[in-house]
Amino acid sequence: MRVQNQVIKGQKNGDTIQFLLDSEAKRPNGTPSEKMITDSEEIAFVYLLDDEEGYAYIHFPRDTWAFMAQVLQGDDDPALIWNGESIPLPGFIEELTMLVYNIEGNDNYGEAFTTAVEHEFEAFLQSQSINY
Repeated sequence: MRVQNQVIKGQKNGDTIQFLLDSEAKRPNGTPSEKMITDSEEIAFVYLLDDEEGYAYIHFPRDTWAFMAQVLQGDDDPALIWNGESIPLPGFIEELTMLVYNIEGNDNYGEAFTTAVEHEFEAFLQSQSINY
């Protein structure tokens, strides 16, 4: 999978989690698709933007996952920030929740990726199991 844009860090701005893209990177093309996939080789989650040629990929590497886990504890989808422009990421919570549940205990994603997800999202997974 070709990395088109990579989040360089996460931050909290008031009640909103924001993910920052490198200001030197090109502006991501497309509209938010409300879809997310994984890149288990790169140990990353990938949010998809619909564009004229298919999809543009926004990679969320492991060092941003702590902020992704915070998003799952709230009700508001995060925003992507590029050169001060805020790009909403609708469907982020729903898609990430589904992926985290699918990955837990599932080595089809690769042992390294599965272990990383289980570690980084452990508190979320435990809090959800208490609710059932």
